[in-house]
Amino acid sequence: MSDLKSARIGVITFPGTLDDRDAARAVRIAGAEAVSLWHADTDLQGVDAVVVPGGFSYGDYLRAGAISRFAPAMSAVVDAAKGGLPVLGICNGFQILTETHLLPGSMIKNNHLHFICREQNLIVENNQTAWTNQYEQGQTITVPLKNQDGQFVADQRTLDELEAEGRVVFRYSGGNPNGSRNDIAGISNERGNVVGLMPHPEHAVEVGFGPELTGSQTGTDGLAFFHSVLAHLVAA
Repeated sequence: MSDLKSARIGVITFPGTLDDRDAARAVRIAGAEAVSLWHADTDLQGVDAVVVPGGFSYGDYLRAGAISRFAPAMSAVVDAAKGGLPVLGICNGFQILTETHLLPGSMIKNNHLHFICREQNLIVENNQTAWTNQYEQGQTITVPLKNQDGQFVADQRTLDELEAEGRVVFRYSGGNPNGSRNDIAGISNERGNVVGLMPHPEHAVEVGFGPELTGSQTGTDGLAFFHSVLAHLVAA
């Protein structure tokens, strides 16, 4: 792709999704076209990337993301992701990506058993993915965090592989908010086109409306996610 304006990024809506409009707005602010995708459809409408947004899909019954993994749209996303399509899972989207096995590990209830909502510092551990290439390695960013099933867990072998292969993309800084193993806030697949994280970059894309804990004091630390995928698509 040679033209940013021609980029089309799909945003999936499930029953119980509540951050799809925010994700679509972030896409538009970044300069791309946001395409609404319905969970019951298999047609991804030829989009160049997909965001699986936050919320409580299907009410988080059984287990967060456990029902959404069977949605027709996710079957299409899994196939496309295996072919290289960039996919970003945010919060409930991250949970869904682990349930579909696009990403390893699992998400369980926060270790304190409470819903948490706060501004969260993150360290960028990997800036070589489709969704993080516009960040600096080791950079600290601040985005909102809100979840009740945000504790990332995996067996020791999986954790060792994630660390050794540089697939820990974000790590919590300034305290672990939910008990996630190794302070992991976000991870990627081997290829780097699929990224999942619990915090919400789509809520930190506009000056004056996002967190202001980092050095920039602009509240737009999440916007680089969407600029990153556009840069990735142009370079592809």
